[in-house]
Amino acid sequence: MGVEQSLWRALTVFRILALVYAIARYAQEASEYRHPLGGWAIMALLVGWTAATAYGFRNPGFREPPLLVVDVCVAVGCVLATRWLDQPERVAQGMMTLPTVWSSAPVLACAIKGGWKTGSLAALAIGAADIAERGALTADNQHNIVLLLLAGGAVGYVVEIARVSEQALARALQLEAATRERERLARDIHDSVLQVLALVQRRGAEIGGDAAGLGRLAGEQEVALRQLISATPAPVESADLPGSGADGEPARQDLRVLLGGFAGARVTVSAPGTPVLLPTPAAREVTAVVSAALDNVRRHAGERANAWILVEDEPDEIVVSVRDDGPGMAPGRLEAARAQGRLGVAQSIEGRVRDMGGSVVWSSVAGEGTELEFRVPRQQGSG
Repeated sequence: MGVEQSLWRALTVFRILALVYAIARYAQEASEYRHPLGGWAIMALLVGWTAATAYGFRNPGFREPPLLVVDVCVAVGCVLATRWLDQPERVAQGMMTLPTVWSSAPVLACAIKGGWKTGSLAALAIGAADIAERGALTADNQHNIVLLLLAGGAVGYVVEIARVSEQALARALQLEAATRERERLARDIHDSVLQVLALVQRRGAEIGGDAAGLGRLAGEQEVALRQLISATPAPVESADLPGSGADGEPARQDLRVLLGGFAGARVTVSAPGTPVLLPTPAAREVTAVVSAALDNVRRHAGERANAWILVEDEPDEIVVSVRDDGPGMAPGRLEAARAQGRLGVAQSIEGRVRDMGGSVVWSSVAGEGTELEFRVPRQQGSG
């Protein structure tokens, strides 16, 4: 990821500059330490660890919790070592610890990797080491701890926003590329296949007989193909986003894409121009309900009946209706089917919607077709 990689490089530069500052400051004060050689040993440790992280953190495989924990432990150990290497009176006066500002680098590393919560935990660990080194909670300690918490929280929050923004940009670019390819294919199909189908339909109607039937089929395929190339599918949410399944399955899916597969010569799908997202399990159940409703249309209204699917995206729920132009249902027909134990409507449609916390309304007028409308809440427990 571009932004995150840039932050890791910036952190490496920060470590190096902070290390140079720590060494320069210790060189000025080494003579005042109780164990100067021990202080130089700490500086050598910081040099070695800074070099190791500068090399290791270039590889995303090394930016894992075990190495980050070691990073925090190195900072904690160097802070605590100051209490035994420096003079007690200097420690009591609140002199800076051996790593000085370098100890904030592990906090920033944790924030970049795990977000503001992980960065804040690392800040608390370094802050606890500061208190232990001084032997008491002082105004200086409080100031340092607050700065560490602000740095870890702010950097972590910015990183989380940057990740989401990059993923949104990647999806937008994918959609743009897919749209351009679809438009190119639509032009090619319009200039060739659609014109041939329209010609077959027109010539078949003119000739009559069996040719008229072939012309009618060609016309139906022309309508279906036009609907297919005019639809603009929206990408489902990336599996990299929070909430995705462990198997890489998207956390949510767009109903426009799933229900758009039902479009054909006798099925019209109408949906909003923006993605209609539901958790993947709920989206699949909604698709199954629509499929069962279309099966009922074909079974009871005939193969030549037309059907219309309408999707409405409301603030708290998704409303889907399936309407046909068949003969309609006689009064009491649904109740009779339930009483006879015929589970098509009760289980395939009403049962699924009920399990999602939704509701179903049937309406039918003799000779004017049947309409099924069901509502499901936007927030599903499975999402």
